[in-house]
This record gives sequence, structure tokens and C-alpha cells, in this order.
Amino acid sequence: MDRAEKRELVTGLNDAFSNAGSVVVAHYAGITVAQMNDLRVKMRQAGGTVKVAKNRLAKIALQGTESENIIDLFKGQTLVAYSEDPIAAPKVASEFAKTNDKLVILGGSMGTTLLNADGVKALASLPSLDELRAKLVGMIATPATRIAQIVNAPAASVARVIGAYARKDEAA
Repeated sequence: MDRAEKRELVTGLNDAFSNAGSVVVAHYAGITVAQMNDLRVKMRQAGGTVKVAKNRLAKIALQGTESENIIDLFKGQTLVAYSEDPIAAPKVASEFAKTNDKLVILGGSMGTTLLNADGVKALASLPSLDELRAKLVGMIATPATRIAQIVNAPAASVARVIGAYARKDEAA
């Protein structure tokens, strides 16, 4: 990798770290290429990205970002997972680590907050942004449906009473 490629990689990572809702750092020693591709596919489906970069370049890319406090995690064979949704990257990384003991989560960050491995797992247990939106819409839609039923109920009752009087008049 020549200097121009390194500079381009550092710039790209810096932009990614600046826009990331969360960043997860993990050791990946012993993971096969197929397993790594599987992790990348799962992360991409969740809206995140997995990168393997030289620790020195990743540390340079972290400088000047909110996630700068995780520089000390970059020792050994490390990978970086990040996403704009603060829950997506930790969730996918934690689920993958449960099924594959070769992926060891070291920690990460959410904005300026430094997370240890337990913090990343706790963040992964929260519902995603889409799940929260769905719950919120459900909570909003339910009262609206009830209000519509209540508003329509008196009108229906009045219509039944008028219908009963009309049938009574016709019978008389």
C-alpha cells in the first residue's frame, strides 16, 4: 500500500468515524474468510460496515473524531465495526460473537462515551431505531383507532334510535 492509498484509507475512515453513531473494536484472530464475509454481510444488512485496517492507520483516522478515546483498544489483530444507527453495529457484532468465539469484542464508543465490552453488549440488547419507531407508531395508532370508535359510537347509537322510531311509526 503506497502513501496515496494510505492517505485515502485514513480519510475514508476518518469520515466514517465522524458520522458513526457507534464504533465497535474487536479481535478477530482465527476467523476464516467465509466467517468474515458472513459478518460483513450481516453488518451491511443492518446498515453498518466492518473494516480491517492497520492499527496505526486506524489510530490516525480516529484523531479529531468523537471516538478518539478508543485509540488504546487498537492492539493486535483488530477490526472496526461502525454504523450510523447507534444500536446496529453493537447488535450485529454481539450476535456474531455469541456464535463465533474467535471474535472477541474489546469495546467501542458511542459518540464521546467510551464503552467496554460489557457496555457494547448492553447497547446491543436495546431495541434498534427501526424497532423503536415501529413501537411508537403502534402506540400512536392505537389511541387514534379508539378515538375513532368512540366518536363513531354515539353516531351509530343515534342512528339506531332513529331507525327504531322509524320502524315503530311504520308499524303504527
